[in-house]
Amino acid sequence: MIADSSAMKFGLLMPHFGGHASRRAVLDGAVLAESFAFDSLWVEPHSEMEAADITFYEALTTLTVIGAVTTDITLGTGSLIPFRHPVHTAISVGTLCSLVGDRVVLGFGAGTFDHEFDVIDMAGMDRVGLVRSNAEILRRLLANDGVTYRDDVYSFEDISIEPKPGAPVPFWYCGATPRSARLAAEYCDGWMPGRTTLLTIAERVATMREMTEANGRPMPTVAVIPPTSIAATHDLALSGVNLEGLLAWANKRGKWWAKPPSGQFATAEDIEGSLIAGTPDEVVEQVGRFAEVGVEHLVFDLRMNFDRWFASVELLGREVLPALRA
Repeated sequence: MIADSSAMKFGLLMPHFGGHASRRAVLDGAVLAESFAFDSLWVEPHSEMEAADITFYEALTTLTVIGAVTTDITLGTGSLIPFRHPVHTAISVGTLCSLVGDRVVLGFGAGTFDHEFDVIDMAGMDRVGLVRSNAEILRRLLANDGVTYRDDVYSFEDISIEPKPGAPVPFWYCGATPRSARLAAEYCDGWMPGRTTLLTIAERVATMREMTEANGRPMPTVAVIPPTSIAATHDLALSGVNLEGLLAWANKRGKWWAKPPSGQFATAEDIEGSLIAGTPDEVVEQVGRFAEVGVEHLVFDLRMNFDRWFASVELLGREVLPALRA
């Protein structure tokens, strides 16, 4: 386990969805992030179709364009959902790696919205099983020729794709459930939940360490994408942050999170880790707690204030990253 934040890697979730998505925000933001030596840039799998603004720049297309204006920074999906045919995904990923270099991480998750599968006649599918199928198919197609594969959903014979990546593409399982961490330890290279708590991460990391010690696999990279609000003043950073709303969300949507002793999320301490908010100094202190529970790669999710996107990236790049890496 890493002892401090100096060994961690740091990334940004890109503003490629919602009302603040734009060519400038994505491309200029990517260039700015690389200039500050962020380690990675990440995209999401789908638009929030229930949101007021459904603008959404497709994930792999967006990563390709970001890769064209950057040089070395890692490009990740957090996460892809298995509603694409994996042969098509393999072709896209092989092309992406050929054009921008071998710096892609494929995060996959089982997804939240049934309608995304209903519309392609995949209603009722075992989506967790589809993630495993995608992992196996992608690993084979991105490395070998003449691939034949058959399971309960996918079946094909003698398939080859070109171009292929020059190196293996890491496959991460994205999700906060106990099962997601177990599956990551079983067959993935990384585990990355979104919003969750430090206590939950600590419990999942302990489980993965036990499993990998038993099965002889390497410990997956432990990553997380916490919602983040940073500003020059404490009050500005916390403006618009609704603690009661966060607690209500945790009690409704965080049923798989590790529970506090009371059994309910009732205080800010109960949901520690599900939000990073404050001045640069406060953000540095909070990130240190993620290091303590074993997080190796932290991706700042600035969606709460994409209206302050460039200012937030500047504060993180100029004041937070140097302090964390000192």
